[in-house]
Amino acid sequence: MTSPISTDFNHWRLTRDLDDIAWLTLDHATEGVNTLGTAVLAELDTLIGHLEADHPRGMVLMSGKPKTFIVGADVREFDATDKVFELEDNVRRVHGLFKRIEDLPFPTVVAFEGYCLGGGLELALCFDWRIALDGGHTRIGFPEVKLGIYPGFGGSGRSIAAMGALNAMPIMLTGRMLKPRPARALGLIDQVVSPHGSLKWAARNAVLRKKTHPKPSFFKRLAVVGPVRRFLAGQMRKQTSAKARRDHYPAPFELIDAFEAAGHHTSQMIALEAEKVPRLLAGETSRNLRRVFRLMEQLKQQGKRSDFKAHRVHVIGAGVMGGDIAAWCALRGLSVTLQDREMKYIEPAIERAHKLFKRKLKKTTLIGAAKTRLVADPEGKGVERADVIIEAIFENLDAKKALFAELNQRIGAHTILATNTSAIPLAEIASVLDDPSRLVGLHFFNPVAQMPLVEVVYDTSTEQKWIDDGASFATQIGKYALPVTSTPGFLVNRVLAPYMRNAMELHREGVPKEAIDKAAEHFGMPMGPVELADTVGLDVGLGVITTLMGESAGEDKKILEAMVAQGKLGKKSGQGFYEWKKGKAQKEANAHRGHDLNALAERLMAPYFSECEACLADGVVADADLLDAGMIFGTGYAPFKGGPMHTLNNNQTKTQASPPPTTDHQEATS
Repeated sequence: MTSPISTDFNHWRLTRDLDDIAWLTLDHATEGVNTLGTAVLAELDTLIGHLEADHPRGMVLMSGKPKTFIVGADVREFDATDKVFELEDNVRRVHGLFKRIEDLPFPTVVAFEGYCLGGGLELALCFDWRIALDGGHTRIGFPEVKLGIYPGFGGSGRSIAAMGALNAMPIMLTGRMLKPRPARALGLIDQVVSPHGSLKWAARNAVLRKKTHPKPSFFKRLAVVGPVRRFLAGQMRKQTSAKARRDHYPAPFELIDAFEAAGHHTSQMIALEAEKVPRLLAGETSRNLRRVFRLMEQLKQQGKRSDFKAHRVHVIGAGVMGGDIAAWCALRGLSVTLQDREMKYIEPAIERAHKLFKRKLKKTTLIGAAKTRLVADPEGKGVERADVIIEAIFENLDAKKALFAELNQRIGAHTILATNTSAIPLAEIASVLDDPSRLVGLHFFNPVAQMPLVEVVYDTSTEQKWIDDGASFATQIGKYALPVTSTPGFLVNRVLAPYMRNAMELHREGVPKEAIDKAAEHFGMPMGPVELADTVGLDVGLGVITTLMGESAGEDKKILEAMVAQGKLGKKSGQGFYEWKKGKAQKEANAHRGHDLNALAERLMAPYFSECEACLADGVVADADLLDAGMIFGTGYAPFKGGPMHTLNNNQTKTQASPPPTTDHQEATS
């Protein structure tokens, strides 16, 4: 039995029960999830004042939202100011509040399920005892680095104090999210409650027994000793530098610097947050990464225009793309039938799928369940029962038309009928259907398990229902849905084709392929265009440029035709422009020496930017934001730059803002 202390709060409830335990509940009044915005923190400040004045026996913090705790700070408020001194004041205010919570003179317990991320985890670290409900939806971590900052509400210092530097630093540097049991093993939380247990009961017991988080072991504390700490900081820089450049992504390097300077002292580490994090927040990288976060949210909204939910998927074509699409759908919990001409074509796809399940699911029971969801179906019996049918055969218009003509009379009225074509216009394929308006494109990218984007392709005759249902399905299986018009190449391939042709032209001019790829990576792309061509598959690339350019592709088409004829398909065959061993391109380490990477990158990227502008002008996507989102999540365009159109607009703004160059006469007379 509990009684309310006050009803004058929008986002919080504070009650005390018969055992004099204070129960503090966060339930954001205007949002579906809890965030730590200014108003929420201001109310918390007042509530902590009440508890400081009238001590309860103990306090428990919980969420009033079902199956979620606190997803972090309110990211939208990060853009309220770019003045560093104002941001510093904000951070220090939160530091003061969290220190008061940490110093409360009675037992404090936090008990949660669902997402406990960023600022939510930093708040949890102020409590004596941390309890999480075990379950598929509970995740714990510091994703701040993905927004171009690092934990700024005291989390950097308190996480090291709680679990040791060797456990805490990798979590902060990578933004990795943990399930409850691994989090407890590392020392981030203290107790895991089974899915059928009671968080409230566990929290009450922890208060009554005055549970406190144990100190890290001697070995874990050894990592912050001066010489050891400096050595570890050096190793962390080396490992981080192998993945990102400091001028592109400064946040992890600033965190490592802070650890080296003050990792042995919690309060000093927290004090450094107030210096470093505001500067990062005001910096261009964080502003652009926050823009990418908003673009990601915008793509998620594309999948919420329909309540369509699939249960059964039928994929036709068990090649690399079709097999991997089927595997991904099964991994995401759907029942999948996979069709090809004979079992011998399906078996390799099933084997690849089983490897994916083992890599992603870990547990034997989950792996076994996923295997049972993926069924070989050479006779195509799954067509009639499918909620979604995805055609993923080879890139040939006549073959695709023949297939859809055969499917025409077998599909259910509710079934999404989709093609995974890379570039063939939708209307040409749909012409054989009784109702051409129902065909959509669901264009996945290789490798399916890694690439987050799906282009939902439509043309002027496509019924809006099928576009919305297609986007909903893409969202259901954990992808970002990008609606695009059915112009040749759609968006991603239309932009990539001239970009990759440009790379081939540079190579013919004598620029080493390694130098071309290095220049792209120097610009900020995740991989260079030559390695990308090998990864996608040279046969796929040949099909795209043939569809887009025909004979005008010239020498590039001839080169690809010759390589494909020799069986050199890229990564999947072990030989393309590069030789591939154990999944890695074999590159000559010093081939880029002597080349100006900045100049080479500028020349390399020029057609990429030009084609983006042309796509926007042609209405391939609805607006510049969706174009930027498509290129970031579909081609890996450097996230820290905020998107190609954003980059072009920024460059134009900077050019307009720069004063004209002065002449010698002007300098002499000024």
